[in-house]
Order: sequence, then structure tokens, then C-alpha cells
Amino acid sequence: MVVEDDVLMCDELLDMLTKAGYRAVKPDGFDNIIEQILDMAPDILLLDINLPGRSGFDICREIKRRSSVPVLVLTSRDQLKDELHALELGADEFLTKPCRRERLLARVANVLKRYEGRQNLIEGEGFLLDTQTYTLYIDGRSAVLPQNQGRIFETLMTSGGDVVSKEKLCEAVWGTSEYIDENALQVNLTRLKKKMAGLDMKAKIIAVRGVGYKIFPGDGGA
Repeated sequence: MVVEDDVLMCDELLDMLTKAGYRAVKPDGFDNIIEQILDMAPDILLLDINLPGRSGFDICREIKRRSSVPVLVLTSRDQLKDELHALELGADEFLTKPCRRERLLARVANVLKRYEGRQNLIEGEGFLLDTQTYTLYIDGRSAVLPQNQGRIFETLMTSGGDVVSKEKLCEAVWGTSEYIDENALQVNLTRLKKKMAGLDMKAKIIAVRGVGYKIFPGDGGA
């Protein structure tokens, strides 16, 4: 996915990537850009910094916090402080425009190779979650979560640290929020918390009274 507000530059990048054998797309405008990227879940994100609305720095920070999508920053800003800031936010590569075609394609291929087999992984503090099998990997150990618990954990992990409502959790687990079975939801949450405690995970699920639940990254209680 190419996030670039210069129309000519964006079209040139899309054409270059397509000719190199990639399926390249661009967002539908810049409204709800974070949600568009997360919904698309691209194998790699080519991201400009100077964008309408949210800056590329903000987008990089949010995408890296909520997903494992690799980010290649491609910008006309050539200051070292910009490169260091992007890398501190989690960017995987930083290139300045104009950039030779061969260099850009080599960097894209390199990032994709590094992330090979990691598309389904969400990284947390000291652990990884495979969203296809709902396998947790932590400290050389692994544990498979039952599907309902896995869906709950994935939904909490991809919320960006925000509180997730009971309705959204029910929709993630049972495909509907019209009927909320709080007892069934609570049973799954209790079992998930017990599993996490048994794995000595630093992350905790905490309840926010009257609102829902969220993941707390460090030591905390429910």
C-alpha cells in the first residue's frame, strides 16, 4: 500500500511496483487512514511523512502499535533527525526522494523477506500472538488459545490500547452484538486471564467499569 498525497508520485510508485510484480494499492483518500491501512493489512506500507491531516510520523506510530505491518518511510525530508524519529517509531526503512528505482525495489524486497511468515503475528510486550492459530509465544514457550479466547485477545491487542466495549467483544466472538451474553463473555475472559497468568505474562486484561476492557502492558489487575 502506498500512502502518498502527491498524485503523480503516487501513480509512479504504483506503476513501478506493479511492473515489479507486486499488487499495489493506495488508500481511498486520507480520512480514516489508520482504519483503511489496518483493514487492508498490506504486506508492506510505503509511507510519506508530509500528508494532509495526520502526519506520516503519527500514522507510523499508530500502525506499529496496532499491527505488525512493516513500514518503509519514503519522503523528501532528508534531515537525520527525521530518519531517527521514524526509526524510533518503528519504521523498518527510511528512504529519501528522489530515489532510484533499483534502490527502492531492493529495500521493499529486503523488508518483505525479513517479515516472511510474520504476517499473522501481533507483537506484544514479551510475546507474540499468531492470529491464524491463536498460538501465544512467550519466553520460548507456546500455548494455543481456544478460538473464543483467541478472538477476544486479538480484538484487545488490535485496539491500540483503547478500551473495547462488551458489544465489540461479543461481535468478535459470536459475530453479533444484538444479544450480549455477559455470563459467557465473562467466562471466556476469566479463562483467558488465567491462561495469561499461568504463562507469567506482563500484559494484563483490566476492566473499565461501565465501558469494557483493555490490555494493560505491565503489571496490573483486573
